[in-house]
Amino acid sequence: MIFEQSWRWYGPKDSVSLSDIKQAGAHGVVTSLHDIPVGDVWPVAAIKKHIELLDNSNTELPFELHWNVVESLPVHEHIKQGREDRDLYIDNYITSLENLAACGVKTICYNFMPVLDWLRTNVSYQLGDGSKALCYNAIDLAIFDRYILKREGAEESYSPEILQQAEVKFKNIKQEELEILKNSLLMALPGDQKGFTLEKLKKGLADYSGISAEKLRENLIYFLRKVIPIVHDLGVDLAIHPDDPPWSVFGLPRVVGNAADLTEIFEAVPQTANGLTFCSGSLGASQKNDLVELINRFYERIHFVHLRSVHHDSDVQFYEADHLEGSAGMEKLVNAFYENQQKHNRKPLPMRPDHGHQMLDDLSKTTYPGYSAIGRLRGLAELRGLERGIIFSKTTN
Repeated sequence: MIFEQSWRWYGPKDSVSLSDIKQAGAHGVVTSLHDIPVGDVWPVAAIKKHIELLDNSNTELPFELHWNVVESLPVHEHIKQGREDRDLYIDNYITSLENLAACGVKTICYNFMPVLDWLRTNVSYQLGDGSKALCYNAIDLAIFDRYILKREGAEESYSPEILQQAEVKFKNIKQEELEILKNSLLMALPGDQKGFTLEKLKKGLADYSGISAEKLRENLIYFLRKVIPIVHDLGVDLAIHPDDPPWSVFGLPRVVGNAADLTEIFEAVPQTANGLTFCSGSLGASQKNDLVELINRFYERIHFVHLRSVHHDSDVQFYEADHLEGSAGMEKLVNAFYENQQKHNRKPLPMRPDHGHQMLDDLSKTTYPGYSAIGRLRGLAELRGLERGIIFSKTTN
């Protein structure tokens, strides 16, 4: 197989159960300890307790689930900002990695995005078939930035054309649309139900005042030079997740968005334990990225795979398409993974269907956008079929 089919799970409070994950056909569970504050050490006891949840589910069906990837072990903001106490948080991070390795969990996904993780302007974008998807619109982002957040200097982040369109649209926008925009951009991560407020966001942005992309990259490399030699000895792989979207938002620097960014990170810290989470959706949000070329160029650095596709409506908007549709060219991506696997003789990489449309019965349920069950089930089924088809075509000709 090319991939180890996996599924992201947010713990016992997740609306998708471990039994559901088994029925979807996944074997690997991508999960995290969301209750532990960012920057604190992950104790061995807490890690083992989480593993036991999976072990206790393994009596229900003949195949077993196992924790194959941590997503994510968050990096404290003080590390990203390069503050004086960053070494304390780096030491805690290393201890958590050591504890995970001692428990047999050795692939760690993380990101270095300041303040915000992935960002969308509409998390319930209605598609023609009645399902809902995640959508990003640069005009709507400018409306939020200038007229809701009212960030000082916001106009410097947008082209004159975007600012003009945002001004016109804002004059005619309905209050209901503004609420959707505000709620979408301030949404918490699934493991963090507290969420952002405008005040929290403003404070987070202020903390990065004066930090350029060059400085953020410097802080990332400082972190990696401290951590990678240790995880290399532990047999642990770190896999950085690309920025989503892969460009600056709210004036914040972002430094993991294209081949040049990745080359600089990997050349600065050359051990292959310093690796990549290949996310076709995040990287594919930029039409400048050649996804197949990125796979071929960085394959030996790829330790974890997110597969999804985006559709670019225009230069200012994209939405998340069905996994086999959109702009990604999923057939070419999976084929590239197959050819590189054969060339490098690597074991299957853990892969999860990233996000999924809210559809069918899930439309009447309260689910975290992108992480309802049925849309991801559809995505995993399509990707499994594509994978098997490619293997069959390669091995029978």
